[in-house]
Amino acid sequence: MKKFADSVRDFINEWTINILILLFGTTTLVQAFIVPTPSMDATVRVGDHLLVDKLSYSPPGPITRHLLPYTEPKRGDIIVFRWPIDIQQNYVKRVIGLPGDRIKVVNKVVYLNGKPLNEPYVEHLSEDIEPYRDNFPSQPVGFGQVYPPAQDMLAHNVVNGEVVVPPGHYFAMGDNRDDSSDSRYWGFVPRGNIIGKPLLIFWSYDAPTQDWVDYSAGHFADVIVHFFSRTRWDRELKLIRPYPIQ
Repeated sequence: MKKFADSVRDFINEWTINILILLFGTTTLVQAFIVPTPSMDATVRVGDHLLVDKLSYSPPGPITRHLLPYTEPKRGDIIVFRWPIDIQQNYVKRVIGLPGDRIKVVNKVVYLNGKPLNEPYVEHLSEDIEPYRDNFPSQPVGFGQVYPPAQDMLAHNVVNGEVVVPPGHYFAMGDNRDDSSDSRYWGFVPRGNIIGKPLLIFWSYDAPTQDWVDYSAGHFADVIVHFFSRTRWDRELKLIRPYPIQ
């Protein structure tokens, strides 16, 4: 059993790292991001505070391309991006389709280039089949608002019952597949909208979506009072890993 002094030292070390992360959270290399909605449950949860790597997906320069680990988004990557409907809002989703990929959903199963995907990260909270959400692309009725870019996608990017991802764009979906506003509803993610990829969770606090959206005085008071009891200590410094999709 750990001695009390060891426990205190571990606590101080852990939160020193968190504070350093916060201090550097708005630099050009990393950015702090709060998850306000459950669309990526249970990979990332409401109240998870993420450290996002902004470097990997940055446009490489003529010299830095040889020195730094620049990459393009890959299938299975989790990305943070400016929502195409309102670029003032940041979203987090998983990349399902790259430029040129063909995508469809049949009874909740995603098919990529004609093959069903194995998606162990996906969570289905409902057994009900929604006509548009779970059999996509189709007539946009039922669950969720379908925004004009998605309507344009349905009109111009569907070939033989599959959505074809255009050049310079990506198709992204939430892991909480039955409760996710994603590319099915607002279209493709332009490459230029992608900010980066989450590296780790530096703090996770159990509070509802509305608290993270409004940041009311009541929310701050709640954090002060319940910091230790509602912090999800098992998620501290948890790494966010992609899942390779072929």
